[in-house]
Parts: sequence; C-alpha cells; structure tokens
Amino acid sequence: MPHTASRYLAEGPRVGIRHFSYEDGAEFSARARESKELHQPWLFPPDSPSAYTAYASRLIEDPTKAGFLVCEKGGGTGGEHGDGAIAGFININNIVEGGFQCGALGYGAFAHAAGRGLMREGLNLVVDHAFGPMRLHRLEINVQPQNAGSIALARSCGFRLEGFSPKMIYIDGDWRDHERWAITVEMRTSG
Repeated sequence: MPHTASRYLAEGPRVGIRHFSYEDGAEFSARARESKELHQPWLFPPDSPSAYTAYASRLIEDPTKAGFLVCEKGGGTGGEHGDGAIAGFININNIVEGGFQCGALGYGAFAHAAGRGLMREGLNLVVDHAFGPMRLHRLEINVQPQNAGSIALARSCGFRLEGFSPKMIYIDGDWRDHERWAITVEMRTSG
C-alpha cells in the first residue's frame, strides 16, 4: 500500500493541526457565528468570509504570526462534525526570534467542540510543534481572569501562572486585565 502524506502538521488520536488557508473562510466564519455566545465577551473571531480573509492573511503572510486550525479526525467526509471539521483555532502571535525565541498564544474552540477535550489535544500539538520545528523556547498566554475555561485549558497543558497585568489588552471597548501564563521547553521536557 503506498504511503500518503498527512494533511496535518501534527496529529493526535482525535485531532490534527494544520495552517490556516484562504479556502477555510466559509466554514470558519460559519462556526464563529454559531459560537458567539461561547466566545463573548472574551473573543471576537471573524464571522464573515471577508473578515476571515483579512484575519487569515495576517496569519499566513506575517512571519511574526503562525495560525493553526484544530481539526477533528475520524469518520465522515468533513460534513457537520466529520473528518476535517474545524473544532477551533490556535494562533502564535508576536513571534520573536534570536535570544528570546518566544511567542504569545491565543485560542478559541467552536461551540460544537467545546468541552470535548479537542482543544486540549490541539494545544498540546501546537506546543510540541512550536518547541520542535518552530524552535521556540517559550510560549505565553494572556487571559482575562474571569475566563475560567481558557485558564483551565492553559493549566491542563502545563502552563504556569506567572503574573497579573492590569489593563493589558484593549478588548470590546475597554482595556482589560490579564493573567500571564507561560511554558518553556524545559517545563515541557521535564514533566
């Protein structure tokens, strides 16, 4: 039987991660519209194909960013929740090379995938990819203190709380406080 290359950069038992593509606009924006109640007031992913194109272009073309789609594996043909369905997204922003070798993570699950452990599996794959092929040393997550789901995800993937930053990021019309969570290569390999 001939070997066929995977469409994923990395795979776990239930999900694979791959880069964003312009062709994902319709599915991604539809899932963002379906997930507004889950995301707000924390997150505002693009919910129209044109907004998605602008968003994806930054992740695709800017070398200081890397965007990953967390896609379900398994039966089906990519339909409602079949093989290849987008479960969520994880972006590494503000990638700095040289002596820093760091990036800042942002992520979101889509409503149909929330609470199923798919994002935990996907985040672990992204962290491994960042510390492997991308050769980063440190990843940070900045999360609003009231966002219990996001904090639980960071904690479950081995990130440690490092501090508190008042009025750090402008979201939904105001400067919001954030907790700083981080993980390093050494933390990943030792635990």
